[in-house]
Amino acid sequence: MVSKVTDAQRKDMASMSGFDLDFPAQLRIMGNAFWTSPVRNRLILLAFALLSIILLTAYGQIRLNEWNAPFYNALERRDLSAFIHQLEVFAVIAGCLLLLNVVQTWLNQMTALKMREGLAKDMVDQWLKPGRAARLAGFGAIAINPDQRLHDDVRNLAESSTALSIGLVNATILLVSFIGVLWTLSAGFAININGNLVAIPGYMVWAAILYAGSASLLSNLVGHRLVGLNAERYSKEAELRFSLMRASENLTAIALARGEKNERRRIGIDIDAVLGVIRGLAMALTHLTWVSSGYGWLAIVAPILIAAPVYFSGNLTFGGLMMAVGAFNQVNTALRWYIDNFGPIASWKATLQRVSIFRNALIQMDKVEQHGLTIDLARGTPNEGIRLQSVEICRDAGGDSLERGFRMREPDVEIGSGQRLMINGEQGVNRRLLFAAMAGLWPWGQGRIEMPEQSDTLFIAQHGYLPAGSLREILAYPRAPQRFTDEDYVAALTACGLSGLVPRLDESIRWDKRLDSDEQASVRVANALLLKPSFLVVDDLLEGLEKSTQDTLARVLNEMAGTAIIYIGRSEIFLAVLSPAIAHLDLIAPSEAGADPSVQSD
Repeated sequence: MVSKVTDAQRKDMASMSGFDLDFPAQLRIMGNAFWTSPVRNRLILLAFALLSIILLTAYGQIRLNEWNAPFYNALERRDLSAFIHQLEVFAVIAGCLLLLNVVQTWLNQMTALKMREGLAKDMVDQWLKPGRAARLAGFGAIAINPDQRLHDDVRNLAESSTALSIGLVNATILLVSFIGVLWTLSAGFAININGNLVAIPGYMVWAAILYAGSASLLSNLVGHRLVGLNAERYSKEAELRFSLMRASENLTAIALARGEKNERRRIGIDIDAVLGVIRGLAMALTHLTWVSSGYGWLAIVAPILIAAPVYFSGNLTFGGLMMAVGAFNQVNTALRWYIDNFGPIASWKATLQRVSIFRNALIQMDKVEQHGLTIDLARGTPNEGIRLQSVEICRDAGGDSLERGFRMREPDVEIGSGQRLMINGEQGVNRRLLFAAMAGLWPWGQGRIEMPEQSDTLFIAQHGYLPAGSLREILAYPRAPQRFTDEDYVAALTACGLSGLVPRLDESIRWDKRLDSDEQASVRVANALLLKPSFLVVDDLLEGLEKSTQDTLARVLNEMAGTAIIYIGRSEIFLAVLSPAIAHLDLIAPSEAGADPSVQSD
């Protein structure tokens, strides 16, 4: 059976690489993640609390700005009593603003915390939906370093989204509040030109907009490369971290092979790549500093220079001048928010791009997992067994052709309860792809695979996974260890030749480092003994093990009464003990499609 994806699905595939995922789409994806998050209501409550605090702070700043006029006028008149009174007023206003600032800081931190909680849990939930993470690995660059996206990128996005959102709201409220104040203050401003008073309504408002607008334009022109450079930096940093982690995990093998020089060279290349991007960022930020710092220093005297003509014409008191300067600075600060945060915004957009594209790719896995030829995988079929019908496997992810693929010699194979089947293969045939296809992790090919319910099936990979935790938890994985008795654990370990580990059932160490390859294979078979699946698919588990271990595990597997077993691989020992043995099948290349199908019985 051949299945082709539609044009719409191909477009979905393209979007997974990020080419069709524009900025509004990125915002929609993360907005949906927020709306379905369990922390949504708490975040909304925190947002309302923050908005209330910001509004109160804005009111306090307006009162503080109004305080400028009587305070500086008292100084100008040398009025000591008025001066002392204004200091008392200042103490009340400043005390209230201090309290509001402390409360806002706490709310900021709680909002960032809840934002990260919701985003991190959502991303991990999407990533670890059954089969998604493993299937995603076949989609190229989007699957590289998922730990970077799930940890650093999620943390950066949560923290920067909170900080920038609060900053934007604060700047907007300040702008709305003080632009009215500044307009009122400068409504009567008039400049003496050749003896004529020329009135300019909202004179200082227009000046503030022109001042901040020119700074914003220059910042955009100078700093436009920051978004791309930040995205590239996150990618290169992740590659460097992966190289270091891989070297750390294989230190013994590297030392035995005397490969330190090679590893230094590889890691050095990754370090140079990171440093190259950082150099580009350094230059871009340096150029941006000319604009941001230049306008920042100019802001000290700019409002005084703008209001000076009115002040020197006698139409403005010294207190009124300082009040106008304060209002101008608040408006300018609000308008300059984007300029001052251009670098953080660029970093935020880069992080948003990486996280949203990754989340979109995970979601799309349920809609379109491949392009080209597709294996029809059905679960929970009525025959309550495993059936392979004309199955052919593509060797390449997303392959449109079976030219380099392989198939089973027998076109139609069915495995019922308690039966045994061993599938071998010709030289050069990647048997592991058939194992992955039966598990639903390799969809590329054609034909039909019928599998029982997932709860009835267990897959044992050649190089399995030992999770963190006690040995008891590892043996019960993925079920709760309380479901089995101590006698169950002892019996499973003893049957697999691991009786020496019985006293250490509740010991939590790095078992993947403590146990050798034979012991790890034995633990995985002991896990199968405890779980008692109806169907067991094994990927060449016995390959490379000691003869005594192979004999023990082959015997244990064969004695699992009521469990149907498919063993994919080459093992004369397992082949010798197959009982009841229904077939020993071969995987062959499509070039032999004309050959007569055959079944080699044992």
